[in-house]
Amino acid sequence: MDNLKIILFICNWGPHAAFQTLLDSGADIPAEVRMIRIPCTGSMSKSLLFRAFEMGADGVALVGCEPGSCRYGSGTEVAERNVEDTRGILDLLGLGGDRLRQAMFLPEESGALLAFLQDFHQVIQTIGKSPVIPAQPQAASPIQQDAAAQVMREHDIFACQDCGKCASACPVALAGKAFSPRAMAGAILAGNFESPAVIRDVWSCLTCGLCHDRCPSDVDFPEFIRDMRILQKMAGKEGCEAHEGFFQSYMRAMTSPGLQIRHWDWLPADIRTDPASKTLFFGGCAPYFDTYFKAHLGIQTRDILVDGLRLLNFFDIHPALLAGERCCGHDLLWSGDRENFLKLARLNVAAIEAAGIEEVVTACPECYRTLAHDYPAQGVGYSFRVTHLFDLAEQEISKGAIGFEKLDRALTFQDPCCLSRLEGRPELPRKLLSRLNPHAFTEMQDRGASALCCGNCAWTGCDSFTKALQVKRLRQAKATGSDLLVTACPKCQIHLRCAMEDPFVGNEIEMELMDLTSILARTIRWE
Repeated sequence: MDNLKIILFICNWGPHAAFQTLLDSGADIPAEVRMIRIPCTGSMSKSLLFRAFEMGADGVALVGCEPGSCRYGSGTEVAERNVEDTRGILDLLGLGGDRLRQAMFLPEESGALLAFLQDFHQVIQTIGKSPVIPAQPQAASPIQQDAAAQVMREHDIFACQDCGKCASACPVALAGKAFSPRAMAGAILAGNFESPAVIRDVWSCLTCGLCHDRCPSDVDFPEFIRDMRILQKMAGKEGCEAHEGFFQSYMRAMTSPGLQIRHWDWLPADIRTDPASKTLFFGGCAPYFDTYFKAHLGIQTRDILVDGLRLLNFFDIHPALLAGERCCGHDLLWSGDRENFLKLARLNVAAIEAAGIEEVVTACPECYRTLAHDYPAQGVGYSFRVTHLFDLAEQEISKGAIGFEKLDRALTFQDPCCLSRLEGRPELPRKLLSRLNPHAFTEMQDRGASALCCGNCAWTGCDSFTKALQVKRLRQAKATGSDLLVTACPKCQIHLRCAMEDPFVGNEIEMELMDLTSILARTIRWE
């Protein structure tokens, strides 16, 4: 296990013929190289490339055909984009993009292929072993009656009156999916924990909280779903993770203590921070989102972090930053991986406490909920307090002498589920919206505690029904006559922007998106 582990993904066509020539001739291929034959380099998604690193690879080489000779047409070009984006993720994690390399060879270029492999081996020897500690798979066992009963008791599923108000409000069900929180609860109460229908429905739920909001018995379906996912994962059931589980994969890699993460290296030079500050700004995963989606959606959720810091600077707050900031773990917990969530939570709390932080401020509603509620609820205590940036901004603005420049835009607002329902504070962003000076502000048909989810949570369950929900939400936004849809969560931006890429209705629903944090930071002024 002390030896280097270098994975060679090689195209089945031209490059493999060159590699076979090396084998036949007894060429000096580095012993640490392990070859995996693939149909085309274009089939190696970002998730598959990164999964090798999550599983302990020290280096990965992707070797395919020369441009123009790919049997599948665009495989080489697709591979180039995937490698570039994955290298960006590796740089953010502190692993280094040089651990991943792409090359192209013709069948007769066995000598050049050998030189490439020997050079790459030397590069990986210089970099050294990866600090990622692969997660050890646990033996799966069927869901036990006692464990399921405990989850049902904790979330009072026995109080379900079978009234159907949850199903009648569920946005997934209203989008046409055969899904009912009531029916799922009934099946689980009957002991059908591992039936195909229950497994499907546990992963269909958006955990948006509308059912909990409407339930006359106050049954907390979102947290019940979360804990049933945990039981299913322990039983070896695969979840329905979007993007082939890429985001869960890099979050699991973050549980390795030896990673020298470079979360803030990209930050503009004019942002003022103070390592000695007792206030910490916790950014979240926006840098990873932007790197992953840049070629497809062109999103810029990092702007939320920059503008959040500029807003703090406006209030004369120069916060500390954790150079090695890790994900809060929200998506791991809500996709059933409690074990790795707890590893991340403990690493985060240890780093924050070691920095002497008294207050953690975050602009992300999922980070806020996770730090403020899920950490203590899951047994990870701490001594600092957690504040949402909107609370801090409202407090500072209320002191007076602050106004906002005229904004010649007509606004509408997309509520983030974690703030509007799960946190029960739909009024907080609206206080700030009311302070702005726009051309107009018009609410959508479904708003506040009744707002429609953006269609995804914890990168699970993305399908045609959630896409239909996103299209419905964007049509509601367009119906207000607004030209700017204000969001308050980076994932809302990503999922709604993705819906606008629809080749059939994209032109009908396309509109500009901007986070409320950015609008505040870019229009605030002293009076």
